[in-house]
Amino acid sequence: MIPYGKQEITQDDIAAVVETLRSDFLTQGPQVPLFEKTVATYCGARHALAVNSATSALHIACLALGLGPEDWLWTSPITFVASANCGLYCGAQVDFVDIDPRTYNLCPVALERKLEQAQKIGRLPKVVVPVHLCGQPCDMKAIHRLSQRYGFCLIEDASHAIGGRYQNEPIGDGRYSDITIFSFHPVKIITTAEGGMALTNDAGLAAHMNLLRSHGITRDPSLMTQEADGPWYYQQIDLGFNYRMTDLQAALGVSQMKRLDAYVDRRHQLARRYDTLLAELPVVTPWQHPDGYSGLHLYVIRLCLEGIRKTHRQVFEELRAQGIGVNLHYIPVHTQPYYQKMGFKEGDFPEAERYYTEAISLPMFPTMTEEQQDEVVRALSEILV
Repeated sequence: MIPYGKQEITQDDIAAVVETLRSDFLTQGPQVPLFEKTVATYCGARHALAVNSATSALHIACLALGLGPEDWLWTSPITFVASANCGLYCGAQVDFVDIDPRTYNLCPVALERKLEQAQKIGRLPKVVVPVHLCGQPCDMKAIHRLSQRYGFCLIEDASHAIGGRYQNEPIGDGRYSDITIFSFHPVKIITTAEGGMALTNDAGLAAHMNLLRSHGITRDPSLMTQEADGPWYYQQIDLGFNYRMTDLQAALGVSQMKRLDAYVDRRHQLARRYDTLLAELPVVTPWQHPDGYSGLHLYVIRLCLEGIRKTHRQVFEELRAQGIGVNLHYIPVHTQPYYQKMGFKEGDFPEAERYYTEAISLPMFPTMTEEQQDEVVRALSEILV
């Protein structure tokens, strides 16, 4: 089986983790702040907070921005459920904005229309979470302009996008958002096995997220509400969580960061080759906006079903049967049973639903060989033509 995604673990990665295993620190030691500094410097952000998953990062980002009951969070329906669930964790209500038919990202035009309607009924969002699907950045300049007009906060869900750029600047620099989130899951661009990170240029937000990721506990006397009893003293001043990243994970992340640009370059090489090899097949290959340089976590094609004598499901299953580990990113969140109980239904977001009926994620990862890629294209050609 050729997987749709796969991590690369080198001898240098193993050595970095083993060195940490032999050190005095396994959980909270020097590697976590080193990893945070490495990512922040790469992205041009002032602050970076490493946590145990991108989901945790989304959660504490929402809390730091003050999202709570009676508030609304809006995001894209084409994303992993965490982009929406983070709002529910805070007691907020969730809604969606349909996608752009070319980039598959949250559509700024649809967002503006929805904001105009929401303003009339007094139901504007407090937080909007644009998702950089497949690694391609959203039109953040346009979305940021709307945030200034309508007064909402922005969290970039860049789980797919580390190493990418927007308007020639690194994704994560925070020019057009309050907080940016990265994921380091094994199939992502770099990995810490599990892990995530929140980046911000706001010192207050960084301090709040730092508190929330570690039980809401502080040893900083300036934050305490009463005098310390002794050098052992700490105080819980907020309701936080155990969302910390370990030194073992961070050591792996520091090592992987050394190859980030090479990984993204290789993904672009494979994507260009796919574009050429698939040009004559009844599929739509990914369109890349000239304002962005995608991290290319995923290579998603859309089937031109009117020219194929098979269903979407048949094509998917036949590829799997030939050892091609395709996947589908993602099932529209609003069609999930949990969200349908809230009143969402099919037909609410037609572009997202149309995408779902046609999309297939083809295998792509840095160690993929041209022979493996040829096998993917051969199988797809045999099935479609």
